[in-house]
Amino acid sequence: MADESGVTLVRDGAVATITMTSAALTTRVKTDLVDAVTEVGEDSSVRAVVLTGTGKAFSVGQDLKEHAQTLRADAATAFSTVKQHYNPIVLGLATMPKPVIASVNGLCVGAGLGFALACDLRIASATAKFGTAFTAIGLTTDSGLSVTLARAVGAARASELVLRANTFSAQDALAWGIVGHLAEPDDLAAETAELAAKFAAGPTVAYAEAKAAMAASLSQALETEYAGQARLGVTEDHRNAVDAFLAKEAPKFEGR
Repeated sequence: MADESGVTLVRDGAVATITMTSAALTTRVKTDLVDAVTEVGEDSSVRAVVLTGTGKAFSVGQDLKEHAQTLRADAATAFSTVKQHYNPIVLGLATMPKPVIASVNGLCVGAGLGFALACDLRIASATAKFGTAFTAIGLTTDSGLSVTLARAVGAARASELVLRANTFSAQDALAWGIVGHLAEPDDLAAETAELAAKFAAGPTVAYAEAKAAMAASLSQALETEYAGQARLGVTEDHRNAVDAFLAKEAPKFEGR
């Protein structure tokens, strides 16, 4: 893929690494990520996949500057991106017939956390930070979090993380089951590559069957999330919260 792409896709033997080149999910990043996930999922020569980010962020979720412009232009269609981009990315990661590893190099919030949890395993930098973020801007979850977060941490903690929307440390993420292993920042890439190589040499047909069984309820949850985001996307609470975030002010919620 060209340097100006929203993602880079690099193959090393039977391992493909998809790197998001921007912390925020612009339309370009989302479109290219859909394409990359589809490509590696259909490529039988790829036996394991790594998803990672660039610099200090894995992904901070939706680009709110771009989102604010879309809200002002046509709030009713602002969340078509959930069905057009987010849902195919999450389903692609969760259902492709090969192991997918999220290598969480830094900040991982919102849809970024959804993408990480759609992967089969997560290895994170010890300095990474995590969060759900959605309710802080007047939204419900999307990107599969309504299912995958509860699966990882249990229903009670998932509710707390979604409703409070606080960020939490990599150490908390490990203790709660969101990630399976922490690495020092300088060691993350090498440890991820070692893990991916082991899976690429493993029984990928068995992995595919196991993934299919575990992902069975995700598709329905994604549709429910989309419907909720579409309703909330036209509320004053959400519009005001996005404007407040961009202005670095505290949002005021009025319940409408």
